[in-house]
Amino acid sequence: MASSSCRFLFKNGSIPNLAENPSVTTLLEAHQGAYTTTRTHNGGSKLLFWEMHMSRLSSSLRILLNSNPELLFNSKTCRVPISLVSTKPTIWDSLVQSLVDDSMRKALPFVLEQKRSGEELAITCLVSGNVDSLEELEGDEGIFSKAFDVYVHVGSYVPALFGIHENAARLAVVGRGRRTANAKYSDWVRQRKQLEKLRPPSVNELLLSNNGDQILEGCLTNLFVVFRKDVNSDYDKASQRYNGSTVSIELQTAPVRDGVLPGVLRQVILDICSREKIPVREIAPSWSEREMWLEAFITNSLRLIQHVEVIQAPSSWDSLEAKTWRDVKWEEKLFEHAPGRITMLIEKEIMEMSTI
Repeated sequence: MASSSCRFLFKNGSIPNLAENPSVTTLLEAHQGAYTTTRTHNGGSKLLFWEMHMSRLSSSLRILLNSNPELLFNSKTCRVPISLVSTKPTIWDSLVQSLVDDSMRKALPFVLEQKRSGEELAITCLVSGNVDSLEELEGDEGIFSKAFDVYVHVGSYVPALFGIHENAARLAVVGRGRRTANAKYSDWVRQRKQLEKLRPPSVNELLLSNNGDQILEGCLTNLFVVFRKDVNSDYDKASQRYNGSTVSIELQTAPVRDGVLPGVLRQVILDICSREKIPVREIAPSWSEREMWLEAFITNSLRLIQHVEVIQAPSSWDSLEAKTWRDVKWEEKLFEHAPGRITMLIEKEIMEMSTI
């Protein structure tokens, strides 16, 4: 959970006005752009998976610039300089990282002096297009740094303890997948507010599906399901491991091509499964096959991994046109073994990687 005891916002590395400490949501609602969020580990001494976050941020910026510049510059009529669009990918990645690192070098020392002992930090980096400067920038050697503003939001963060019942995720399928899903962009914060009317009171994450059956991802997370391939095997047999490999199960998660965010933790988990010989199939988990689901968990860079206690979905997809969650008839999938063996194995690997 986040805390306001330490919360600062930097723009292009400038020391913040201490009287102004907006929430991350307020920042993302106020500025269009690509962003990424991570946190520290070991008392603020390490940024988790930072290089992967920079790679994904760079990719998100390039995708928005080429396909949806209005989600970057907050203008449907802006003309993007050709020198920006034509920047080679390798140079682009270097320029993005340099721009963000310059702000981070100024922000982190200031925040580390302010934070309380034992706290971790949640860090959001938003790169927003400066539409007012675009027309003046064609041919300018410093076009990249002038075309974008970098916002660094830092707040204290208290990680939840894994495996505690109170920290289990309760999920509900409530809406269609995102557009431009392979980029992480701030406008989604405003879009997902429309789904809140369908959030049942006990649910702490909303899931997306285009047809009510294939589940893509969460509003803030990627979803993984442990699927039992053998209908005749029970939980103990299916999740058992022989010779380093699981028996009768596969881990399912929707592929990026279906329209999901290529989450940093999503890739970390795919790498872990490859190393640990856990079978993975990149396919959207099917609600109609939920009786074959043994375990489920969600991931993002703050929660890392959170086991799922229950998933609920509307009995009729058309009922999501209802005004509120009360008007929807829900069906539930309860996970009796939560957290399950595969979830705990992956969680252990993630925590070991986090301490390196």
